Amino acid sequence: MSVFARLVEQLADLLQPFFHASATAAAIILFTALVRLATHPLARAAARGQRARAALQPRITELREKHARDPERLQRAVLELHTKAKVSPVSGLLPGLLQLPAFFLLYHLFSNATIGEGPNTLLDHDLLAAPLGGHWTDALGGGIFGGAGLVYLVLFAVVAVVATVNFRRTRRMAAENPVQAGGTVPGQGVVGKVAPFLSFLTLVTVAVVPLAAALYVVTSTTWSAVERVVLS
Repeated sequence: MSVFARLVEQLADLLQPFFHASATAAAIILFTALVRLATHPLARAAARGQRARAALQPRITELREKHARDPERLQRAVLELHTKAKVSPVSGLLPGLLQLPAFFLLYHLFSNATIGEGPNTLLDHDLLAAPLGGHWTDALGGGIFGGAGLVYLVLFAVVAVVATVNFRRTRRMAAENPVQAGGTVPGQGVVGKVAPFLSFLTLVTVAVVPLAAALYVVTSTTWSAVERVVLS
């Protein structure tokens, strides 16, 4: 944790001439961008996998018609088809899973009053009027339209826009690939129904985690939305 804290501090020192008192917040955004840049090759591979799965849809439709009365045989046939084509039905999950350690590092870093045997001086830093270790409920103490409250309102607005874009995109993809959304792979049907709404959970995350972790979430989800458009 102390090593990660020094990394954030060093990034903040580099950005201080440009962002002054908000340099640590800018460092978190830069750190998030670096993490997403590192996982970008996996995102590109996931996008290729998505296109490959879309190309398999006509054959999956044939299998569904052939095994309409035997769901278990249909699932086995679809899995065999994916295996032969070297396409994983869950390959798109890997980039997101690899980002979880960075998120949890930020969460714990800005949730602890101490680092090692000393005080956590990162908790003294703010984004405008909002402490990076604070929460939305803390900001409400100064009013919704207070300095800290406005910071969260901006974050919520960004998340809402990104979530709406992701929701529409996911629903459109489900409509274009009804076979895949229907659940020919075990568990995929449930995922297909829930997936369009998952983006809105980010609003809850931003509301309950420390502001530093919320900045990571907002930056990462915005990056993902832009990345999907570019790679589609």
